[in-house]
Amino acid sequence: MSQTSQARIISGIRSFYKYCLIEQICIKDPTLLLDAPKTKRKLPDTLSFEEIELVIAQIDQSTPEGGRNKAILETMYSCGLRVTEVINLKISGIYPDLGFIRVTGKGDKERLVPIGKDAIKYILLYKNHIRVHQIVQKNNEDILFLNKGGKGLSRVMIFYIIKEMVRKAGIKKVVSPHTFRHSFATHLVEGGADLRAVQEMLGHESITTTEIYTHLDRDYLRDTLQRFHPAFK
Repeated sequence: MSQTSQARIISGIRSFYKYCLIEQICIKDPTLLLDAPKTKRKLPDTLSFEEIELVIAQIDQSTPEGGRNKAILETMYSCGLRVTEVINLKISGIYPDLGFIRVTGKGDKERLVPIGKDAIKYILLYKNHIRVHQIVQKNNEDILFLNKGGKGLSRVMIFYIIKEMVRKAGIKKVVSPHTFRHSFATHLVEGGADLRAVQEMLGHESITTTEIYTHLDRDYLRDTLQRFHPAFK
């Protein structure tokens, strides 16, 4: 069993005994001396900017679904959104003139995220030329991205769209919607962006969560050593 699985199980046991103490089912907590394994912080998989562009280029924009999918992927990479955040985007939360979108993240916390001009352009193309021709189901009037039935998209649908585009692009990496978020953050940090700003855009509660993106490309590290370390000259 992996260290992560062990830690998760131990966390569940601790929570159970906290409940038992609160409900007075027991008077002692036997988990107080229980040690959990230290979990390793795994570096997330990322795509290069060129690979991101290659994936998005596989979308057939001649179809209504293609126009929608182009807007979705451009928005995900431009803003580093979680999959649930993109499927829950509201029309009322798009501010094209200001270059921001309002995102509802974990715990229903809202944040304003800057959005690129290309992503805004494809959102407006979708909203004004594709979505307007759909019959929108009740309670979905303010949802930006809709399926053929006029309802909001599911998480699984976003996974499927990305998986299909990655296959067409011939990329062998395991890519998920979260890969776009990882790539967004990694490209920002490697480009010299302030970690606090990245934390704010990603909606991380703790800066330590954002720090995982401070890893650098191996080629960049090798190049830096060759240029500056006397032993490599």
